[in-house]
Amino acid sequence: MKELAEILTKYLSSAVEVVAAFVIGVALLKFLYRYFRHLFVPGDGSNNQEIRIHFGSALTVALELLLAADILATAIAPTWDDIGKLAAIAVLRTALNYFLERELKTHNAELRQTPLKQN
Repeated sequence: MKELAEILTKYLSSAVEVVAAFVIGVALLKFLYRYFRHLFVPGDGSNNQEIRIHFGSALTVALELLLAADILATAIAPTWDDIGKLAAIAVLRTALNYFLERELKTHNAELRQTPLKQN
């Protein structure tokens, strides 16, 4: 039974990593499309900050998925070395996630304070 749990956990961890890579890939494609559209089509309704915020939001989701994959990978009979690596990864990803979320909140607060433009 333990062997089955280990195999299942490894496959699930790999699947979550693939999903995270897919999220990053799609976010990158959207980012590049919107960025180049913004460069070459002035007045398209977007700005660099908004484009960065959307990309950062997708990266936040991907970071959470990658952290989940790392937790799954060390869930079955971890060594102290595995636990130490997981702790370091968790701290780094949590810090990155914290700063991304803080930037998102700051941007959203700025949007709420900016009056709508009258046409």
